[in-house]
Formats: sequence, C-alpha cells, structure tokens
Amino acid sequence: MPGQAVSLLAPPQVVSEEGIRYLSCSSGRSFRSVRERWWYIALSKCGGDGLQLEYEMVLTNGKSFWTRHFSADEFGILETDVTFLLVFILIFFLSCYFGYLLKGRQLLHTTYKMFMAAAGVEVLSLLFFCIYWGQYATDGISNESLKILAKLLFSSSFLIFLLMLILLGKGFTVTRGRISHSGSVKLSVYMTLYTLTHMVLLIYEAKFFDPGQVLYTYESPAGYGLIGLQVAAYVWFCYAVLISLRHFPEKQPFYVPFFAAYTLWFFAVPVMALIANFGIPKWAREKIVNGIQLGIHLYAHGVFLIMTRPSAANKNFPYHVRTSQIASAGAPGPGGSQSADKTFPEHVYGNVTFISDSVPNFTELFSIPPPTSCVSPAAPAPEELLAPPLEYLTPLPAPPPPSTSRRLSPPPAFRTPSAPTPRRDHPPAPAPTLPDWVLALLRTPPRTPRAVPPPPAAFRGSPPPPRPPPEFARRTPTPPLEYLAPLSRRP
Repeated sequence: MPGQAVSLLAPPQVVSEEGIRYLSCSSGRSFRSVRERWWYIALSKCGGDGLQLEYEMVLTNGKSFWTRHFSADEFGILETDVTFLLVFILIFFLSCYFGYLLKGRQLLHTTYKMFMAAAGVEVLSLLFFCIYWGQYATDGISNESLKILAKLLFSSSFLIFLLMLILLGKGFTVTRGRISHSGSVKLSVYMTLYTLTHMVLLIYEAKFFDPGQVLYTYESPAGYGLIGLQVAAYVWFCYAVLISLRHFPEKQPFYVPFFAAYTLWFFAVPVMALIANFGIPKWAREKIVNGIQLGIHLYAHGVFLIMTRPSAANKNFPYHVRTSQIASAGAPGPGGSQSADKTFPEHVYGNVTFISDSVPNFTELFSIPPPTSCVSPAAPAPEELLAPPLEYLTPLPAPPPPSTSRRLSPPPAFRTPSAPTPRRDHPPAPAPTLPDWVLALLRTPPRTPRAVPPPPAAFRGSPPPPRPPPEFARRTPTPPLEYLAPLSRRP
C-alpha cells in the first residue's frame, strides 16, 4: 500500500560463526494490486552505528514464464520481439528471393542490396534481443553486453535504410549511375555525424542513466540531437526527390508513392520520441515504445518490399536500367574526362516485363547505347586512309571484239528450201503489232552513264591496251553442228 511500510522478513535467527553473531532472515511475501505500482524496498537498523548486510532478493511477477522475472513495464516485450523476428525473417527471405529474380534479369542494383543488408541486420538485432530477454525470463539476470550488441545492430539497420532512402531520392540506380563528388562528400559527412551521435547516445545511456529512474533512450541531449538530424535528413530527402522528378518526370509512378510513404516514416521517429518523453506513462513506456519502434521498422521494410517486387503488375517498379548498362551509360567522355553527375539518358528505360524465364525475351537482344556526347568515334586506320575508291582501280581487260568474218553458208544439199510465194488471190496476213507500253519502252532513250570523278594524281596513268586471251587468238572457227554431214540412214 502506498505510503505504508511493510515488513517482508520473518523474525531473525541468531547464528554464531567463529565467535561472530549473525542475524539470518529468510522468508517471502506476495502482493496483489489492482493496477501497476512501484514498490521500493528499504533496510534500516534502529539505533547502532551502522549495518553490515549481505542479501539476495528475487522479485517476481506471478509464476508464468512470460511475466515471472519481468517488471510490469516490460510485460509483452519478449512476445513482441519473437513475433517481429518471425515477420522480419519472412521479409528477409522474400527480399533474397526477389534479389535472385532481379539478378537473373540484371536488375539487382546497389540500393536493393542495401535493403537486403538492412533487413538481414534487423533480423540479427531481433535475434539477439530475443536471446537476451529469453535468458532474463529464465533466471532474472540480465546480460548487458548482449543487449548493447542488439542495440548496435538495431541502429546499424536504421542507418543503412536511411542511407538507402537518401540515395534513391537522389536518383541513384534509378535515374543516374553514380553520385557526384560533392554529393558523396555531403553523404559521408552526414552519415558519419549520425553514426557518432548514435554512439554517444548509447554511451550516455549506459554511463549516466540512473537505474532507479525510468528514462527513455531519447530523453538525453544526444537523443534530441538525433531528432534534429532526422528532420534534416527529411529536408534533404524532399529536395532530392523534387530534383529527380523535375529532370525525369517519367519516373513519377515510382517517386510519388515513394515520397508519400516515407514522409510518414521520417516523421514517425521524432514524433514517437516526443510522445514517449511527454505523453506515455513511465510504468508503460518501455513496452509501448518497443512495439512502436518495431512497427515503424516493419512499415518501412514492408513498403519498400512491395514497391520493388519484380512483378508485371507492379507499376511502381523503379529499376529499368540493367546493371550491365550502367557502365556504358556512365562511360567517360572524350579525352577520358568524367562528368560530375552521371545520369542515364531520358526515355531509355528497358521494357521490363517479368515474363517466365522459359519464354525467350526478345527485348533483351537490344541494349541501351551510350550517350552520343560521351562516345568519340574511332580513328580510321592508316591503311584505310590510303585505300582509293573502287572507281579508281585499274579495270579488267575488255572482252575480245566480235569476229567480222563472213557468215558461212551450208552446202547446197543441206540448204532449206525457201518459203512458197503466196498466191495473189490471198492477201498476206497483217503483221502482229506490239502493245503501246512495249513501244514506249523501246522508244525510251538509254540512261546516261554515271560520271566517274577523275582519280587522284597518285593513281593516274594509262593502262596497257587489253589483249585477248590466248585461246581466242589461236582458235579457228568451227561450223555449227547442223552444217556437218549427217550419218547415213539405214535402209
């Protein structure tokens, strides 16, 4: 009962050891309360010069495994962590499966690998949290080193996911192949500052938080610094998304829901911290905040998993440039110079239709050509510069002129009799006439031959006159076969 002192110990027994008298007390008490209360235990000695005491107390809440060694503000944490561990294991395996599909289509980009890493680290963090709370539920003794390791992994998962969101907002692997040098420096400085602030927060919590007080993690100067960095990250995220949409409006199906979904996520963390510090009762703060934190992380990972699922029905899929095409899209310009910001050309995103792998996808026969401003034409070889055109080469010798010898006449015995002269009473038949289109074609003058430009000075010179082949020069004319004497007929 509040405000009243209750004796928990039975009457002491006097024990003497080596001439020294000890008071030994051993007993137990149980209480029932309508609601959660804080109980304080104090030891006192009425009169005397002080008290030398060795004690061991086991404080329990019922006999159930889930509540026996837990305080009232820790009820349900173990069950919540186990549930979220199973859910995040499912998300991690789904992301690995989707990553396998994306790798087969050359769409497994760095940002998706970061998402897989964040999900895997989250699973490890929840696994260590479950081990810690499971040991605590067994014997009531906490392992602080295991808890600190779980918190470090939890913070690492958060930082990886935050970096991935900023990179996607800037268009990395969606509209560009690399980040500019100034952007990389800004990201490095920001993430270093965020990591150091997280480390300071964990050290401050371990060294300066009073175990007798119920304090929240963000209830410290480092915690308020993290809230400020989160707001700054959201401003940067908004600016990056707007710039990406202005230069690549065709990516609105991805960036509009992406921006709307993660605006809620960016504000959820600082709002949760402020509500936990000022709005949640201290005796219920730890279990409520634990569930809200895990719910926020599940929301972030689940939304990204849905938006990047490799399905033909997914209209928000962000990756349309294959990993094999990023190198060509970001190739160095003439002279080997590198531009400050390597962006993909507009309207070159592949037609990503996630059909079955057993069906040939003919769209993969084509690749994105590199930008014209970044590729210089190859210099011609020296022999190509010296080779003359085909018109300037020496022509082949002309065929021999037709023979002008007189036509041979067959012997009289083999001459064909002339056609009989038609009678005058039968007029000759009219000669057949040709169609008009044939006559017009015959009257069409021949085409003028193409004028050949004069050859260069190096190739000028009169070629030798053509000579007929030897077989034509020494060959005697042979009469046709019909002029030869026939064989004698049989009687």
